[in-house]
Amino acid sequence: MLSLLAATAGSAPLMWEDLGLRPGIDLGFFTLRFYSLAYLAGIVLGYWHLGRMIKAPGAPMAQRHADDLFFYCTLGIILGGRLGYATFYAPELWANPVNLLKLWEGGMSFHGGLIGVLIAIIWVSWRGQLSFLRVADYIAVNVPFGMLFGRLANFINGELWGRPADVPWAMLFPGAGPLPRHPSQLYEAALEGALLVIVLLYLFWRTRARWRPGLLVGTFTAGIALARFTVEFFREPDAQLAEFAARTGLSMGQWLTIPLILLGLALVVWSLTHPPLGSGTAAPA
Repeated sequence: MLSLLAATAGSAPLMWEDLGLRPGIDLGFFTLRFYSLAYLAGIVLGYWHLGRMIKAPGAPMAQRHADDLFFYCTLGIILGGRLGYATFYAPELWANPVNLLKLWEGGMSFHGGLIGVLIAIIWVSWRGQLSFLRVADYIAVNVPFGMLFGRLANFINGELWGRPADVPWAMLFPGAGPLPRHPSQLYEAALEGALLVIVLLYLFWRTRARWRPGLLVGTFTAGIALARFTVEFFREPDAQLAEFAARTGLSMGQWLTIPLILLGLALVVWSLTHPPLGSGTAAPA
């Protein structure tokens, strides 16, 4: 996408509207939002890939556990994402809890969704007497699918645009004022989504990372936090938090990612300094 934008960039700034994008599919009686389709695609693809993963040697769970994780992680993403957005970015929503239910108006937090998924993993692991860390490793490999689709949906919706920029691919977004801006949604799709998909799939299928508890989830946590921290330099802060970003020097998203970076690196170091599970070509579940 970025190469296409760069190739078509001329003396005049690119116009988002000229790309012919629409926020959804108009069915007449209902508009099917691409954001909803992105969530659905990420969850379904993640569930399908998890099913393949648990068929490989050394899986820490059975198919019934994957089915439970599919259900509870979906709830965690939706509830955690929405409640996290209200807590971290829009506290005024708590004044009228009915507004929390208006998911179609947008407003989901990555950090809140992450907390929701962690709670789901804890619950399924405890109930099934599974290793939390190893289950988290397997779930972490699949999360970037949803991040990729979600950020592409943000771009298609013309929302969450970046800061004003003079790069050749800077764009004019509806409602973003007269200045061209970074298409930061595509930066996030590339770093939080595509890059992590490649890294984690390679680690799982081409190395023995699955035998080292904590390595995959640590790589994911540090990787996605570093990606988010980097992209925040190009992303326009939420309007209600612009003053906070100017006062502290970092956006709310960046402050929230710092603990995740440290946690992810600590997990990677811990994993690499402990012996892997099993020996030879086999390992216990």
